[in-house]
Amino acid sequence: MKNSLYIYQSGELKRNDNTLLFINDEGVKRAIPINNISEIYLFGENIINSKLVNFLSQNDVLLHFFNYYSYYTASLIPRKSKISGKLLVKQVSYYSNNTKRMKIAKQFVSSAANNIYRNLRYYNGRGKDVSVEMKEVQKLIKQIDACKEIHQLMGVEGNIHKIYYKAWNVLIDQEIDFIKRVKRPPDNMINTLISFINSLVYTTVLSEIYKTQLDPTISYLHEPGTSRFSLSLDISEIFKPLIADRLIFSLLNRNQIQEKHFTQGLEYLHLEEKGSKIVLSEFDKKLKQTIHHRDLDKDVSYRYLIRLECYKLIKHLYGEKEYESFVIWW
Repeated sequence: MKNSLYIYQSGELKRNDNTLLFINDEGVKRAIPINNISEIYLFGENIINSKLVNFLSQNDVLLHFFNYYSYYTASLIPRKSKISGKLLVKQVSYYSNNTKRMKIAKQFVSSAANNIYRNLRYYNGRGKDVSVEMKEVQKLIKQIDACKEIHQLMGVEGNIHKIYYKAWNVLIDQEIDFIKRVKRPPDNMINTLISFINSLVYTTVLSEIYKTQLDPTISYLHEPGTSRFSLSLDISEIFKPLIADRLIFSLLNRNQIQEKHFTQGLEYLHLEEKGSKIVLSEFDKKLKQTIHHRDLDKDVSYRYLIRLECYKLIKHLYGEKEYESFVIWW
């Protein structure tokens, strides 16, 4: 299995014959075999050139950029080697037909909501009383099927998240005053972690979509737009409760991430390099974690669950099998 490469230092990333070479600002060189890499995350200020871009494209390596504050800024995606005009037409036709679009979008929201419920149920069974929030989420899940338009569906999803986040002060052992989700900019430890780890889920989903014939710009729940891969946003909703949220609970409840890992800005809280390295290490472990798949009767990684979701969507678009979104079964 290929791995993700995380580069924190500033310097120059370049092609060196048939491998990669990173030279930091102090002139220290590091050779990096490209055969073991699926994607590269750049967190420092780095110089790249067209020779490198062409080389990465030839080897199907994605490049993700994060700024000094660990905010995701952009992705450099190679020209897709797996393309299908037939599938592209299907993707667009399902988006253009409101009934077909809503059917897929409801699956995304239903999956996200049920995975949220399972997170609450997991902790409720371990002495953290969130039974009230569980009942409220269940009531809202029942409203999903009645939605006729995307904005109604997004409204139900938003209400589910409000209830869910209300329970986080119970789920998390550290005393952090988490009242609501604040994105731009994140204003406390939890919001900062949510923003950072959600962006990691987004880029991971994008990488898995790239390995299929799906077009990442054509989506069903989120409105397709410029400068974003909206299908990645759609599929990310399914996996954020399993990967991002559970990782946040673990990092904070085990005190792996604490207040000392953050610095306060004028209107934001910044996760320092040491803290983000801890997050990245645990995120990598989470993606490699395996579960025995009931239908395939074999162990698969959390990362591969994302790819399987893409394949299920493709089968639905081709009319081969009705799409049923992933729900945590363990």
